[in-house]
Amino acid sequence: MNTAVPSPGDRTPATRPVVHLFPGQGDFAVSPLVRAARAHPCVRSAVAEVFDQAARAGTEFGIAPMGEALLSDTPPSGRDLAAGPVGTPQLALFCSSVAIHRALCEAGQTPEAVLGVSFGEIAALTAAGVFDVADGARIACLLARQLTRCAGGMTLLGAGENRARALLREAHAPDLALACVNDTGETVLSGPCPDLRAVEQLAGRQGLPTSRLRLPFSAHHPSLTGPARAFEAAIRPLAARPARIPVVSAVHGGPYGPDDDVHRGLANCLIHPARLPEVLHRLTARRPALLLEAGTGRALTRNARHTLPPAAADAHAPLAEPGYPWPPATATWSRLDDHTPLAPR
Repeated sequence: MNTAVPSPGDRTPATRPVVHLFPGQGDFAVSPLVRAARAHPCVRSAVAEVFDQAARAGTEFGIAPMGEALLSDTPPSGRDLAAGPVGTPQLALFCSSVAIHRALCEAGQTPEAVLGVSFGEIAALTAAGVFDVADGARIACLLARQLTRCAGGMTLLGAGENRARALLREAHAPDLALACVNDTGETVLSGPCPDLRAVEQLAGRQGLPTSRLRLPFSAHHPSLTGPARAFEAAIRPLAARPARIPVVSAVHGGPYGPDDDVHRGLANCLIHPARLPEVLHRLTARRPALLLEAGTGRALTRNARHTLPPAAADAHAPLAEPGYPWPPATATWSRLDDHTPLAPR
């Protein structure tokens, strides 16, 4: 994989369409957003704008406005957010992802498609104009309320899908589910915490790395039909508009079409697995792409680099790569030189 960071004056990537990747809740930290906002005016203005647009929706759920605090000299930490009212971390992640997306657009890196993974679908749909920021914020908070009913946890496993399924059989853990397939060597398991501990111990004996995600709930589990139905009913009154660009879902298995029910698609993220490699291959089937992670971490970038051959994509995590060049708003290096569509269209 060519991991060299493109510069604004480099015209080589110009023929590659840009795709923004929106991550889930397992790879979110506040400090990279704060550093980027202090270093890059386009990030700072996007953070101020998006958090302001979401503030009123947040107050409906008892969450105080966060934008000014995040841009202050003493911003809240992730622990501070976790200690706030239900939905505070989810609202912060949603707003951060949309703000990074807008900053990248302002910097000349407007996407031709967006990819949402799990919770990241809310921000991806918002970026594509299906929901406005206020309604996207409401969806994030409504999901957070349902997640309080989703007992259990999630474990990152350093093994591919087949090995993960074999491990579940060996551990006699039928109540666990394969929640996410991230790449050929990484999956996520979801379910009751005692069962996760048993699988983690078995994996350790087999030399497989594990890491419990710092999320106090389970997700992508077939037993969560009750919370999924309640979530779908809660968000149904929020109108969905036609998407301006393709919205690809790792849970849906591809792009949402005009006849697809995005409300149900979001609810399905609670009960169906997210499978990232398939949609990455589909996105890059016709043309190589420039993949930019619209989050504060680099997990999706790493997964993309492990999944796709070097000729298929350049993947970068702008907030997690200190040397990433944020070009000025007048830069055009990432704009398309032709109109060959990406695979989803």
